[in-house]
Amino acid sequence: MSPAEIEAFLHEKIPLSQAMGVRVESCDAEGLVLTAPLEPNHNHLGTAFGGSLAALATLTGYACLWHALDDREAHVVIRRSELDYRHPVRGTLRAICPRPEEKELEAFRATFAKAGKARIFLEVTVEEEMGVCLHFRGDFVAIR
Repeated sequence: MSPAEIEAFLHEKIPLSQAMGVRVESCDAEGLVLTAPLEPNHNHLGTAFGGSLAALATLTGYACLWHALDDREAHVVIRRSELDYRHPVRGTLRAICPRPEEKELEAFRATFAKAGKARIFLEVTVEEEMGVCLHFRGDFVAIR
């Protein structure tokens, strides 16, 4: 699935992603990167709104898992998340979700195939030149 197809899927299924201006920068064997412009996602201080950062991090994990699972009929949901806001984001919001290890994905897919439901833990960072601005940890669940 191409970045453009993932982006179209997000905009269709999760309208907030379109309102935020979310774009798929890359999606490959290393992971998935989503971006969003600061303008529709800023707060009263001119930095990224915390809710936009949380939404972008969640969307990035969601899209990474949906792509890695490669099952168009699967429903991916967030079960639990934890966010650590470290620095303000002053420019483009850029969220990175490394692709889970292949062994972990194989176990996830096997459980999903057998039970119709599986859970996996993902980490996402939102980064700028100065480093990590937000660290997100989340449990995602795929359901048939």
